Amino acid sequence: MRMSRLFLRTLRDAPADADVESQRLLVRGGYIRKVAAGIFSWLPLGARVLRNVERIVREEMDAAGAQELVLPIIQPLELWQESGRDDLYGPLMFRLHDRKDTGFCLAPTAEEVVTAAVRGEYSSYRDLPVNLYQIQWKYRDELRPRFGLLRGREFLMKDGYSFDTDLDGLRASYQAMFDAYTRVFTRCGLTFRPVEGEAGEIGGDINHEFMAVAAVGEDDFVWCRSCDYAANVEVATRRDAHARAAEVADAARPAPESLHTPGMPGIAIVAQHLGTTDDQLLKCFAFDVGGRLGLARVPGDREVNEFALARAVAPEAMRVFTDDDFAARPGLPKGYIGPHHPSVELVVADPAIDAAHGWVTGANEVDHHAANVWFGRDFRVDVWAPIATVASGDPCPQCDQVLSVDRGIEVGQVFQIGTKYSEKLGALYTDEHGAQHPMVMGCYGIGVSRVVAAIVEEHHDEHGICWPAAIAPYAVHLVALAGRGEAAGEVRATADRIYEALRAAGVDVLYDDRDASPGVKFADADLLGMPVQLTVGAKGIARGIVERKVRATGERDELALAGVVGACT
Repeated sequence: MRMSRLFLRTLRDAPADADVESQRLLVRGGYIRKVAAGIFSWLPLGARVLRNVERIVREEMDAAGAQELVLPIIQPLELWQESGRDDLYGPLMFRLHDRKDTGFCLAPTAEEVVTAAVRGEYSSYRDLPVNLYQIQWKYRDELRPRFGLLRGREFLMKDGYSFDTDLDGLRASYQAMFDAYTRVFTRCGLTFRPVEGEAGEIGGDINHEFMAVAAVGEDDFVWCRSCDYAANVEVATRRDAHARAAEVADAARPAPESLHTPGMPGIAIVAQHLGTTDDQLLKCFAFDVGGRLGLARVPGDREVNEFALARAVAPEAMRVFTDDDFAARPGLPKGYIGPHHPSVELVVADPAIDAAHGWVTGANEVDHHAANVWFGRDFRVDVWAPIATVASGDPCPQCDQVLSVDRGIEVGQVFQIGTKYSEKLGALYTDEHGAQHPMVMGCYGIGVSRVVAAIVEEHHDEHGICWPAAIAPYAVHLVALAGRGEAAGEVRATADRIYEALRAAGVDVLYDDRDASPGVKFADADLLGMPVQLTVGAKGIARGIVERKVRATGERDELALAGVVGACT
C-alpha cells in the first residue's frame, strides 16, 4: 500500500482524554478514532491488525476442533429471562424494543443464544461432543468506559462453547481450549500467565483467566518468572519462609510495655513514632463468624487476604467488621485492638506471626499500644492459615524463586460451567438407554480488540508502537527519500522497483512515497511500528545498498539492492 493513497492521518499529539499508552499510540498512529465514549472506529491500519489477531484465533480454534458460526448481535430478552440473567446484567445490558414492543438486547455475551441453537439441532448422545465459536461484536453499557480499547462499550470478542455428555468430556474440551489459548497468546507476542479466576456473571466452578502483564491492568496477580506458577491475588500463596520459632525462655522475654500513642490508629504512623518497621507490628483484623468475634492476625507490613480468611473458617460464614459493628462494641477500639482482647472467641493467624520476637500491637485501649507481646505467652492462636497477602519478593510455593505481584490485562478466560445453562434452557440429550440429561458445557472467551491494546501496552517505546511480526499490519515499511535534487527520479524509480518486487514475493509492504520531509517520514515509521524499515536514498543507491532498521531493537544494517527481496522473505 502506498501511503499517498492510504486513508491515514497521524497526529503529533495524543487526544487529551487518552489515559493509557495503547490508546494514545493507536489514535496518534491513525489506527483507531473515538466515535463516542467506549466506542471506536477501526481505520484501515487498525482493521488489518484486528484481522491478524482474528486469523491467529481462527487458526488455533480450528486446529483444536472447534467450528465457527455466526450468532446474532441482537438477541431476544426472552432467552435471557429463561436463563435468569436478565436481572443479573441489569443496566450493563443495552436493551431495545421492536415496533411490536418485543424486548431485545445487544449481546454482551452469547451463552443463551448458542445453547438455544444447540438444543434445536442436537438431542442424542451420538451428536456430542461439539465445540462452537464465533468472532463477533459485543456490547456492554459500562458506567465508566476507560483505557481506550481495554474497557469499551463495543468490543470484538471470540466466544466459544463446548457441549459434552459428561464431566470427563468437559475436562477434555476445557484442556483443548486452554492449550489453544496458550498458543494464541504466545503467537501474539504477549507475556502472559493463566491464573485461576473468578467466574463473575458467567458462572461455573473451574475457570482460568489469561492475564497479560501490563502496568495499566485492572487486576493484580501473582506469578513466578522462573516456573509456571501464577494465581489471582485472592488465591495466591507463598512458600512459608517462617518456620515455627524456637522456644524462647520466659526469662528472656521482656514483660509487655504500655505505649502512649495518641491519635495513631494506623500501622505506619505507629512504626514511625517508635522508630521501627511495619513488620514488627502485629495487625489485628476483626470479623464476625457465626455471631462470634473473630480476629485475624498478620504482620503489619501485610494485609489480610479476606478470601483466604473465609476459606480458613469455612464452612462458617465470615463477615468483615464495619463501622457499625465497632460502634455496637465500644469496648473494641478500632485501630487499637490487641490480640489478647477478652471478647475474642476465634483467632486465625498467619504462620509468620510465630516469630522469635515480641510484637508491638494494640493495647485494647484508645491511644495506647503495647510492646513485647509474645505469641504463646500473651495471646493464643486457634487456627493457623496462610491469610497474609503475597508480596513481590516472597518465595514461590513451587520453585522457591522470587514471586512478582503485577498488574494484568485479562485477555481471555475459560470456564467449566457445567449444566447451568443447559438445565435452564432445556438443552438435553438422550443417552443410549433412553434417559435424558442436560448437556455439560464449557465457555471460552478471548477479547480480540483487547488483545490489540494489550500488545501495544507491552510492545512500544517513546517513539511509537513496535508490532510483533505476526500482528503487524505490514511486514515492511519502505521509505523513499527522493528529495528534490537530480537523483530524485532515480530514488523514486528504485523504491518503486523494490516495492513491486516485494509485493510480487508476497511481502506486505507499506510504501511511504509521500512528498514529505525525511524527519516526518522517519517519525511516522517509528510511530506506526512495522517490524522492518527499509530506507532508499540517493547516497545508498550510489553505494548499491538499502538501509534496514529492526523497529523493536533499533538494530541497523545495510542490504545490497539485489538482495533486498531475499532478506525480507
